[in-house]
Amino acid sequence: MTTNSVLQAAAPFRWRWAALFVILAAEVMDLMDAVITNIAAPSIRADIGGGESLMQWLGAAYTLAMAIGLITGGRLGDILGRKRMYLIGAAGFTLGSLACALAQEPGQLIAARVFQGLLGSVMLPQGLSIMKEVFDDKEQAKAFGMFGPVMGLSSVGAPVLAGWLVTADLFGTGWRMIFLINLPLGLFALVGGLAFLPAHSATRTVRLDLVGALLAAAGSALIVYPLVQGREHGWPAWAFALMALSVAVFGVFAWFESRRARVGGDPLVEPSLFRKRGFSGGMVLGLIFFSAMTGFWLTFSLYAQIGLHYSPLKAGLAGIPSSLGMVAAFGASQALLKFGRKVMHLGVLVMAAGVAGLILTLHLAGTGVTPWQVAPALLVAGLGMGLVMAPFFGSVLAAVEPHEAGSASGTLTSVQQLGAALGTAILGTVYFQRAKGGDFLWAEQVTLWVEIAMLAVVFVAIFLLPMHPVDEHGQPRSQPQEAEPADQVLA
Repeated sequence: MTTNSVLQAAAPFRWRWAALFVILAAEVMDLMDAVITNIAAPSIRADIGGGESLMQWLGAAYTLAMAIGLITGGRLGDILGRKRMYLIGAAGFTLGSLACALAQEPGQLIAARVFQGLLGSVMLPQGLSIMKEVFDDKEQAKAFGMFGPVMGLSSVGAPVLAGWLVTADLFGTGWRMIFLINLPLGLFALVGGLAFLPAHSATRTVRLDLVGALLAAAGSALIVYPLVQGREHGWPAWAFALMALSVAVFGVFAWFESRRARVGGDPLVEPSLFRKRGFSGGMVLGLIFFSAMTGFWLTFSLYAQIGLHYSPLKAGLAGIPSSLGMVAAFGASQALLKFGRKVMHLGVLVMAAGVAGLILTLHLAGTGVTPWQVAPALLVAGLGMGLVMAPFFGSVLAAVEPHEAGSASGTLTSVQQLGAALGTAILGTVYFQRAKGGDFLWAEQVTLWVEIAMLAVVFVAIFLLPMHPVDEHGQPRSQPQEAEPADQVLA
């Protein structure tokens, strides 16, 4: 056992479990804001105007800005302190939410969503890094395991809450209340962060890689922007040129980071991370899976309101079975850890079965389909989502060493958000392209078939992960951790 391990076991951070709930509060804010506009988009467009692309940009602007800033945000935590950057991010995210609520026209709202995403990218990666810092190997499994139920419950609550707030029109605020609700959550994150997060002292001087940050931002923007805007402009040559340029920019980014590390500099992303099979495979898997999952929710929410004429509240309630399936999967995940990546393979198959069931249900019921009729298929799809997501973060971060934590957390969360932005762009574009003639049922069915094709790619990508996650010493973590007595957990 190393000296560091002995010290950590002898004197664990006193407020580590309280700190976990502060970190989870930030995750809840992000999860809510990533999905609430899916429900509110038609109402927002009816109120302040904008084209069909506005409904895509409401989500894509947030997730793209988040993806652009997350790698840098994680690195800033290493340089300036994780607690400090968490507090700055939480304060900025809360102010961005207020700006969204006060927006009067589409440009203002999209700009506020970008600001929200950028400050969120400063806040979110600090949480994963702090967890790696304050929890030992045994407790990390339980701590990361709490992400599952919180993500599942947030996915249940956020669409329903958004639908209720839009329909209730509290104090005449309409859709604006979906952003105002972040104000008390942001205050909790700030106060809790001040009280319970540990101060972080860097063990070595790290300089921010500004060139790497600019290259990563440019590469992300160059692929998402043409995917969202290209359809409205009839897919001009510049859209494909920008996407090709994005690939080139990411190639330059990879070369620059490797070169910076070789000459003794501080790269934005530690190249050593990509020599870990669990991390590099997880990046590919996360990009494709979160793209498929986010695109699925966006198009279903749009079809429910535009095609089936559900109210925002009814559309939110219709998605509850899927979220309940996710919660059930998260609850069962600890018992399934011993099966390693097979759990994720099972999850993809179950999710694909749910999507296929939804296609069949829509084919049989047509435009008169009710929430009760789609409930079984959505429940199965949500169960599959949960089986993939539950072991994902722990598996990918298991082998990350302490000095890589900031870079790894920022990169992982960035890939998750970039995947969400791509899913919004790709599946949203497929849906609106097929809905041009007003046949929204056909548009949704085609989009769901594309979803199944994406899940087939996810199934193959899972083989990039090791059979069982390994820790930073290369030892397999194939068994779920034993639970500690409650008095030890709360100590």
